[in-house]
Amino acid sequence: MGVNVDFVCGEDTIFNESLLLNNSHPQFTDCFQNTILVWIPCGWLWITLPVYIYYLLVKTNGVTNPFTCLNILKTIISVFLCLLSIVDLINYSNEEIHGMKLGNILLLAGCIKAATFLLSSVIIQLERIKGLVTSGVLWIFWFLLVFAEAVHFYSFITNKIYDEDRIRFVIFTLHYGSLILQLILQSIAEKYANKEADKQKRCPETESSFLSRIIFWWINHLIVKGFRKRIEETDLWPLNPRDHSSKSHPPFLKTWENEAKKSIHSGSDTKGSPNNYSSEKHAQGFHLFGLRCADRMIKPSLSKVLVKVYGFTMLASFGCKLIYDLLQLLNPIILGALIAFVENKANEYQWKGFAYAGSFFFVAAVQAVFYQQSVHISTTCGMRIKSALIAAIYKKALVLNNEELKEATVGEIMNFISVDCERIQIITSDLHKLWSSPMLMILAMGLLYNTLGSSVFSGLGVLVLLIPLNGISAIKQRQFQARQMAFKDSRIKLMNEILYGIKVLKLHSWESFFHQKVLETRKHELINLRKSSYVNAVSLFFWTAAPYLAMLATFATYIFASESNHLTAQKAFISLSYFNMLSTPISGLPKLISALIQAHISVNRTEHFLLSGELDSQEIKSVVDTAEYAISVDDGTFRWDKKSDPQLEKIDLKIPKSKLVAIVGHVGSGKSSFISALLGDMERLTGQVQIKGSIAYVPQQAWIQNATLRDNILFHKTVDKTKYRLVLDACALTSDLSMLPGRDKTEIGERGINISGGQRQRVSLARAVYNNADIYLLDDPLSAVDANVGKHIFNEVIGNTGLLRNKTRLFVTHDVHWLPKVDIIIVLVKGKVTEVGSYEDLLVNGGEFAHFLKSYLTDEDDEVDDPEIKEIKKKILERVNTLIPEEPGLVGHSRIQRRGARRIRRAFHSKDNEKLSRTISAIDRQSQGNERDFSLRLHEDRLIENEGTETGEVKYTVYFHYFGAMGKLFTVLALFLFIIYNVSLVGANVWLRFWTDDTYLEQHLNTSLTQEYQQRNNMYLGIYGALGVAQGLSILGFYVMFATRSVRASSLLHEKMLTRILRCPMSFFDTTPSGRILNRFSRDIEFIDNTLTEISQSWLKAFFMLISTLAVISYSTPIFLVTVVPLGILYYLIQRFYIPTSRQLMRIEFTTWSPICSHFSESLTGRSSIRAYGMTNKFIQQSKDKVDHHQVFYFAGQAIQRWRGVRLEFLGSFIALAASIFAVLSDSSTGGLVGLSISYALQFTTALNYMVRRAGELETNIVSVERIKEYTQLECEKEDNSHSHLLPKGWPTKGEIRFENYSTRYRNGLDLVLKELTCVIQGGEKVGIVGRSGAGKSSLALALFRLIEASEGSIYIDGCKISDMALHDLRSRLTILPQDPFLFSDTLRMNLDPLNKYTDVHVWNVLEQAHLKSLVMELPGLLNFECKEGGQNFSLGQLQLICLARALLHKTNILILDEATAAVDMETDNLIQRTIREEFKKCTVLTIAHRLNTIMDYDRIMVLDKGQIKEFDSPANLLKDKSSIFYGMAKEANLV
Repeated sequence: MGVNVDFVCGEDTIFNESLLLNNSHPQFTDCFQNTILVWIPCGWLWITLPVYIYYLLVKTNGVTNPFTCLNILKTIISVFLCLLSIVDLINYSNEEIHGMKLGNILLLAGCIKAATFLLSSVIIQLERIKGLVTSGVLWIFWFLLVFAEAVHFYSFITNKIYDEDRIRFVIFTLHYGSLILQLILQSIAEKYANKEADKQKRCPETESSFLSRIIFWWINHLIVKGFRKRIEETDLWPLNPRDHSSKSHPPFLKTWENEAKKSIHSGSDTKGSPNNYSSEKHAQGFHLFGLRCADRMIKPSLSKVLVKVYGFTMLASFGCKLIYDLLQLLNPIILGALIAFVENKANEYQWKGFAYAGSFFFVAAVQAVFYQQSVHISTTCGMRIKSALIAAIYKKALVLNNEELKEATVGEIMNFISVDCERIQIITSDLHKLWSSPMLMILAMGLLYNTLGSSVFSGLGVLVLLIPLNGISAIKQRQFQARQMAFKDSRIKLMNEILYGIKVLKLHSWESFFHQKVLETRKHELINLRKSSYVNAVSLFFWTAAPYLAMLATFATYIFASESNHLTAQKAFISLSYFNMLSTPISGLPKLISALIQAHISVNRTEHFLLSGELDSQEIKSVVDTAEYAISVDDGTFRWDKKSDPQLEKIDLKIPKSKLVAIVGHVGSGKSSFISALLGDMERLTGQVQIKGSIAYVPQQAWIQNATLRDNILFHKTVDKTKYRLVLDACALTSDLSMLPGRDKTEIGERGINISGGQRQRVSLARAVYNNADIYLLDDPLSAVDANVGKHIFNEVIGNTGLLRNKTRLFVTHDVHWLPKVDIIIVLVKGKVTEVGSYEDLLVNGGEFAHFLKSYLTDEDDEVDDPEIKEIKKKILERVNTLIPEEPGLVGHSRIQRRGARRIRRAFHSKDNEKLSRTISAIDRQSQGNERDFSLRLHEDRLIENEGTETGEVKYTVYFHYFGAMGKLFTVLALFLFIIYNVSLVGANVWLRFWTDDTYLEQHLNTSLTQEYQQRNNMYLGIYGALGVAQGLSILGFYVMFATRSVRASSLLHEKMLTRILRCPMSFFDTTPSGRILNRFSRDIEFIDNTLTEISQSWLKAFFMLISTLAVISYSTPIFLVTVVPLGILYYLIQRFYIPTSRQLMRIEFTTWSPICSHFSESLTGRSSIRAYGMTNKFIQQSKDKVDHHQVFYFAGQAIQRWRGVRLEFLGSFIALAASIFAVLSDSSTGGLVGLSISYALQFTTALNYMVRRAGELETNIVSVERIKEYTQLECEKEDNSHSHLLPKGWPTKGEIRFENYSTRYRNGLDLVLKELTCVIQGGEKVGIVGRSGAGKSSLALALFRLIEASEGSIYIDGCKISDMALHDLRSRLTILPQDPFLFSDTLRMNLDPLNKYTDVHVWNVLEQAHLKSLVMELPGLLNFECKEGGQNFSLGQLQLICLARALLHKTNILILDEATAAVDMETDNLIQRTIREEFKKCTVLTIAHRLNTIMDYDRIMVLDKGQIKEFDSPANLLKDKSSIFYGMAKEANLV
């Protein structure tokens, strides 16, 4: 029988069934060989030609590759094949083969081949010209042709053409040999043209051939390197250009903006022109990277944008997955044919059995390639999506308006990149299941119907009944996930604040309170997680049991539906194969639904964030160079956000170019707000602002990056050495360089932890000066420096003789002695400009400014050390007194009281010049810090060390740590239940084999049904059902127990880490970026909460599936055991090579994520500076670079997973091949045994691949536990309570402090910072502590609080040894007012009294004492006013007063002031000093002096030098000794 196509083949047929199938060896017709086997490969090249030519001409970079031997040889072979085809065509055009005329077939085939070979040579050269190194189109063409011509070659051999026509055989041999050689050459990549680029590293994927890419051969080098040694970051290559953020972000951004524009136009149809907004409508809109949309407009869809940008890439992945799925359906068909062959082996040719066995191998091998390519395409696409989203989130975060900043704290934004982007990335790998799973289920059910008929509908009914359950589960999961992310945001936000304010926590002994607060937030998170786990467990149970229930229902219906229905081996095991095929998508549905819900929520959250309100870039209008004024504000009214009242009203200002303009006013008058308004950081309600030229900004609180001092100053500018040195000199930084271990290349820690506050301010100023802008906005830049340094900076930088004399300078200041030297003075009172003019004009007017000077100079107790400044102030006061008569009662008691000390203060005002101030200090850094003696850094090359990673295999103790946290007993019980489940599952399939092989049932099939026949069927069915019940109960118990205990494990690990972190010494926080710690609490905990549980379950399932598969195949085909040893060796080698590299890459991936978090956090803190300097794009690029660096390791890890997948699936293909060959060769095989054996053999590929993948994922993801375990073993603060005793109530009662031979160092191995201190400070005594840089002043304060521990000696307070006290008891009985104030984002009351010890009346009293009552009375919510993160909605002076109120509330008999007024204005300083003198007059007060006027009327002054007490006496006595250090410091200040 055959198919005759006369017009093509003449007398021959394309297909002859009897010749092919019913023959001792299969034969193909000549027509088939010269049509189908020619048309398919050649047709591939011609059909893909238009698309491929378009790709070559349009999509490639066009850099021509040079001629190489490889390129020339490939071209020659193609031309040679073309010539051979022409020769063959001429020689045989009129010949007959086997007596039959072939008509036009040889002519047609020869022409097609000749033309195609010629085309291939043209394409080879075109690829070279366009710079391609490999060609998938050509490789597939040559592969198909080699495969097709193999049939031709087989026919030549079987037909013995080599005897009949040797010339023809020789020509064909040359032809076929050339094809094989061409395929080999096509499997080798060309070289790139750029010789310079050849010296640089490239991603090996870009330099590999098509074959290397599809089998991931290109990653071999890295795997071998990882096997031989520990992988380092430098061992990796750059990211594939395809995956760079610079390529993934622009298309996303463009599409997102287009989507926003469409939404605007859609909204315009109903609301009118989008540009026609009133101020209030404008305020109610949202911004989209500068595009404004009103609330009622159609909201842009992030999902739609992602589909538009990445849809085609995902379609390519879907195409590969579709081919994989369709090939998967062939296995049951081949299995049925093999069972039929075995049952009728005597009447079949043996080659058919081998053909079926080979088919299993071929199908599995092709499946492996397409599946791994599908995953590779989707994972790399997920990478690009993640990169684009992180870039978009980062860009958005830099321009959020103030209202959004209230809601989106640093911690919450960190969650977007750590959790949400991660989830969106992960779902891209599983997105195909949305269509693949339903398609597989429909096709499998269709094929089942073809096998078992209408009985399959009973099984389908079982599956349909589970759909409502699935819907309910999805709804609940969505609710739980939404809550989960909200709880997680709250927890990370709180953790970020704790890390930022860790010093405040420790000094006030609030660790327990915040520990409980975090656990309370975590408790809500865990309750929600537990509920979600229960729902997921029940869902998993039903969907795991569903395939078995469906199969049981189908078999029962089939048997009882008709008396003639007998469950044969062929029907049973074909059906079993289809049901096994169904089990994967069905059992994966709960996980898919959970992942989809998580991703959907993350997409919505990210979309909501990207639609958040932005600062309007149009708030500030840039004007041309011809503009008359540098800054122009016309009728400007500004507010911070929509819920606040205007902070600046009716501002009308014209500031000429190149003028020095001072901005003055009381605390809270709006000075800093005015600077922020000019920067565009406030919302403009009315008027307009015009600025001519570029801006440089020096904030009141200096923003310092974790970079070298030089990089902080250059700020992405190129270095000009002359200019750079000039700036250093002008900003008084040159002297500091000689004291830093690496001079200007010294690394500055996060938030400037290793330099003093004054140094931070001068670095910030130097950055602005070096930037060489047109306009300088200087927000109180001299507040943190001494008068001498302030004078130097004013004269050399700010003033009209300084470096910036030709620039426009807005100078916020409280130092009135500079005002006569400025050009214009702006006076602000309660957000309004009351006066503008020159110093003389304003003084003569006698208005607000004159009264401000009068009040300030009369009340001020600052007798500065600089004679010039002193003289200026004296003249100003005399002039004011002549213009404004002194009012009665103006001079108060506090002023009279201070006069007695003035004579001494004139002689002493330390030249504690900030050039000579502490070079290594952390006590006055923002939010946290301890003074670091210079010697501390001399012993370290770097302050922030690279994050450490473990090496080698993950230790078993890590696994035990995790499963131990779950509970050992419950873990064993859960494992036992899972074993029962797997034994029941295997038992059911073995039972099915006995059922189908029962000869009695087969023999009595066509006879009248006897009672025994029915009983046997019922017995088989009943036991089959009972085994199903055992499976269901055991797996339900396992899932529920595992869900419960995994939540417990996550809870314990988090709590242990939190407890240990809060107990870590300050040195840990000094050297560990907060982003690194937050990474543990966000990303690692997220892995343990969700990913690790699912992976652990999946690994157990895969492990037992693999064991079951090997056991069943060995049972059914004992000879199979022969293959176990070699296959085991291959498996071991693959694992041995794969795991070390994969594990280490995962570790590096985790560590490279921390810098992204740190950079994110750092950038958000300094976003105003970044915007002001116009560095937004550079910082976005910096973020992209860090993300790309991180993605390199993720990409390599995923590529190694694909490498492993291809090889293990090939290994599984050999298993199926071996099992089927042994079945063919065995004489004792029955249909049931073969069905059982092959069914499991077909699962082996999946089981092996799944088990190894999950084992790898388990080992790589258990790294999260390893990292958390590392943090649970950190060194804690010394808490030795062995001799601890209960302190008496009210301790310390006297406040006596005694040092006995006390020495201390910051860490072991470092030099002593305090050496053999011995002194007594009497109760109630006021002691000032002074000393030069690195003297140990702040170290002494830290020692009192035991933030650093004694190396030798002791400290006694009221006779009690502090090292014997519990840290909480000690720290809670001391009071400190630190330099850098800090508030948590909570109510004002909580910030004052976190432990809720005091009544509201008491709180109001201390607010009045701290001069804050009037301010708080005006706040919405009063004491319940919500403070922003870090207290951003208060001025610096107000923050310090709030901290003073906190100290008053927790008043003890010992007060330490650690340069508490170093960074505040003189007015706030006076308020603080006045309150301290009044409220702490009976207390022991230790003041580390910055402004020395604060200590000149103290009882004694302690002079420290190099960690030793050099002098300790009253100020007057110290000045009498001209050889004293104290006198020397006074002399340096030109005082004596």
